[in-house]
Amino acid sequence: MKKWLTGLAAIMMTFTLAACSKTVATTSGGKITESEYYDSMKKTSSGKQQLQQMILNKVLEENYGKKVSDKKVDKQFNAAKKQYGSSFNSVLQQGGFTKSSYKDQLRSSLLLQEAVKANTKISNKDLKKQWKSYQPKVTVAHILLKNNDDGKKQAQTVIDSLNKDGSYKNFKALAKKYSTDDQTKNNGGKLPAFDNTDTSLVGGFKKAAFKLDQGKFTTEPVKTSYGYHVIYSIKNPGKGKMSDHKAELKKQILNSKMQDQTYMQKIISKELKHGKVNIKDNDLKDILADYIGTDSKSSNSAK
Repeated sequence: MKKWLTGLAAIMMTFTLAACSKTVATTSGGKITESEYYDSMKKTSSGKQQLQQMILNKVLEENYGKKVSDKKVDKQFNAAKKQYGSSFNSVLQQGGFTKSSYKDQLRSSLLLQEAVKANTKISNKDLKKQWKSYQPKVTVAHILLKNNDDGKKQAQTVIDSLNKDGSYKNFKALAKKYSTDDQTKNNGGKLPAFDNTDTSLVGGFKKAAFKLDQGKFTTEPVKTSYGYHVIYSIKNPGKGKMSDHKAELKKQILNSKMQDQTYMQKIISKELKHGKVNIKDNDLKDILADYIGTDSKSSNSAK
């Protein structure tokens, strides 16, 4: 599924150059024409993937373009920029993106989300099932100690101190003194907010964090593969009633569908079949075979 969501910046750039002139490049051995370049690119997997993405984007833009505003794209872009901070530009470069091409990728993803939303019926039964694992976003701080007996003893020392003074102020001081997590210790051990869909934290840690009432701390060391943790709950709104979280539950269900390759294949196939796709180049007539059959030219009659 990544091939639908990932565009190579180099390919995009060279396609632009080709469109500007019939001669793409000149060398001492002769010139490279737009036609030669096209004939070469259409034989490569990256060239075919790029065309697949362009076709899908055209179809989705027609159906859902009005629902994906520049504001939505910018919101996701800025969230990623904030997440990676000063390393954001290097992360883009490592992924082969410019800021512009990354925004294009985000737009493609948002269009696909709209397609999933339009083609997915969520029943009350689905909501109840998701509710069982649902947890609202919580914010916690932690103190990480070494994964050995000394670490366990230090964790107990921290807990003993918190039993005398359970304030977050004291916890932050203890984090700075004891924590081995260099990324958070100087910020009171504070972690980004997370909910049940988070995949960056291990299950045992999340389970302990969700159980904590706001302003409380774990009274026993929490063991994970990283070591021993003492966790402090900064914010926990509580699970509440299902009726208060239906919008979030639907969002989680849709996001889960986005990760299901079999389900996504069905969605993309349906959209392409209704997109009146007609491949004019016989060498590429089967480029969408995995989605709409062996002859893409027949898709223009799909209902």
